Amino acid sequence: MKRMNEVQRVAMLAGAGLLTACLMLTGCQKKSAAPVATSAITGPTFVKGTASGDIIKASGAAGKVGNWGLGNEYEILALLSKYGQDTKYLSQAFDMDGFDDGSVWLASAMTYNELGLVVNSYEGGYKYGDSVGTIDMNDEGVAMLEDNLFCSSDFAKANPNTVKAFLAAAMKGWEYACANPEEAAGIVYKYGSSVSSDHQLYMAKEVKKLVKTDTKGNVVTNYGNMDVAAMQQTLDTAKKYVKLSDAESATKLANFTLDDIMDASYLADASAGNFGAPEKTSVSIQLKWLPQAQFMGYYVALDKGYFKDVGLDVTIVPGGGDISETTAVYTGQVDFGVTWVTNLAVANAGGMNIVEIAQVYQRSGLVLVYKYSK
Repeated sequence: MKRMNEVQRVAMLAGAGLLTACLMLTGCQKKSAAPVATSAITGPTFVKGTASGDIIKASGAAGKVGNWGLGNEYEILALLSKYGQDTKYLSQAFDMDGFDDGSVWLASAMTYNELGLVVNSYEGGYKYGDSVGTIDMNDEGVAMLEDNLFCSSDFAKANPNTVKAFLAAAMKGWEYACANPEEAAGIVYKYGSSVSSDHQLYMAKEVKKLVKTDTKGNVVTNYGNMDVAAMQQTLDTAKKYVKLSDAESATKLANFTLDDIMDASYLADASAGNFGAPEKTSVSIQLKWLPQAQFMGYYVALDKGYFKDVGLDVTIVPGGGDISETTAVYTGQVDFGVTWVTNLAVANAGGMNIVEIAQVYQRSGLVLVYKYSK
């Protein structure tokens, strides 16, 4: 088994502060529904062309579906339910060693991060190339939206022009980054990248797809768009699978509508240039993880002077520390944050008063990766 190197270590996604019990599974003796070949070296593999449903059923019955349990396990639960499987999964480590040694048949991977480590041969890569297949949450109809931009409701009400100016500059940064992913990767690397330059470039190209393509595969041109149908699916899935121990919080989440977690008016005004001088000019944004192309739009906006152009002095605060991005924004330690829709809904159910002001990622970046039979 490989030792986890630095590139693999930073594949870990930032914790969302959700207290989720990951259920460990041991071997199940149910007969697999898909053509499966096993090897002492590579572990279970699937014949290319096997229907995704058959692969999910076989892996689910064997208890060999993996996830980190940091907030995107709900897509996995929805997927297993769709195919009539128990909603249990293996607690997956933050490298891909479990996939490599065959102990995890269907391993969770973000398209812009862990999947790159699996298929590529650069530093930290497992060099599988085209010998693996993926099951996409968007294609399966269980996608939940990830990276958004948010602030506290009180901050937005007190500083509407600041919020709109920040959005205008940030979305301009995302537009430039998606048009120039190679340059964007270089800019992020300059600001203290947490991964190698090769992996940074891979990430930038994959993140572009998440920003410019929706869950149905349509091209998105209005950056930050809050697609009501995709947002509603995310909220509905969260309501079904997120289990909160506090009864009051659970009731609040169950009764939430989109109006409880988002406000599209700031983005509309920002896109139209309908804002005045910022009320607060020195602001900060906390990311969900360390500097990497996952957040390239903000680094591009900073580097290109887009924030300064609208009268803002912006500090980008890396995530991954002891304080989650939702807590940091709610307590006023930073002004803006990057989180997932589910994280924001859970935070508000727990008493935080934060609001999504832009949905940067238009589709889920989560896939399950599996090996092809030779």
